[in-house]
Amino acid sequence: MTDQIRFNDGSAYERYMGVWSQLAGETFLDWLAPQTGLRWLDVGCGNGAFTEMLVERCAPVSVEGVDPSEGQLAFARTRPAARIARFRQGDAMALPFPDDTFDAAVMPLVIFFVPDPAKGMAEMARVVCPGGLVTAYAWDMLGGGFPYEALQFEMRGMGVAVPEPPSPDASRIDVMRDLWTGAGLGSVETLEINVQRTFTDFDDYWATVFGGPSVGQQLAAMSSEQLAQLCARMRVRLPVDATGRITYRARANAVKGRVPN
Repeated sequence: MTDQIRFNDGSAYERYMGVWSQLAGETFLDWLAPQTGLRWLDVGCGNGAFTEMLVERCAPVSVEGVDPSEGQLAFARTRPAARIARFRQGDAMALPFPDDTFDAAVMPLVIFFVPDPAKGMAEMARVVCPGGLVTAYAWDMLGGGFPYEALQFEMRGMGVAVPEPPSPDASRIDVMRDLWTGAGLGSVETLEINVQRTFTDFDDYWATVFGGPSVGQQLAAMSSEQLAQLCARMRVRLPVDATGRITYRARANAVKGRVPN
């Protein structure tokens, strides 16, 4: 059994996952093409990486961000988005809002962390008004789409336990569609999102993953010999161009639907 994944350091998360979130979020928002002036809810907002995009791109009238980690929320409150967005602690499966409060709700890179995804999805639908938008995107965890899948694969190959989210199957595109249609949402559509990120060199990549909330603790517990072995494995595995840069790809699945009128 692996340890539970916890994200408590907003700054470390920004380098490790915030950049990836925004890369996928750009394509996601292009696909949504939402109206301006909406009341948004960002479920599992973390350090506010996607919230910032909502504020910059969608001209919302308001944004509420909910996350269980006060450390992440503290970072989110330092962002320019905080001039519009409000951030509070909360549980995706028991959202602290009345029915029909929002015009749109989003769960960015979070659904596989929700112990009961159907309950979390139902909560989003509950707090969104009739005709409103309920949507999410998530790394394809079981399909190899997670940005650091190669690192986790090599760690497992060395016998190192890698933390896993409680509901990895919820990020499958067919499961996401079933969750949305099963909740009675209409106009359900899905999308596969492919993105890539370039690291300056291996040192840049290694510094990023070593501070990563989902594997940092395990890496820190490894001996110097184990770390050297893992580095060697990753240097062979990662694609490096003539200048030493590493360009790595990831894949996410997205879903959207409307609350019935």
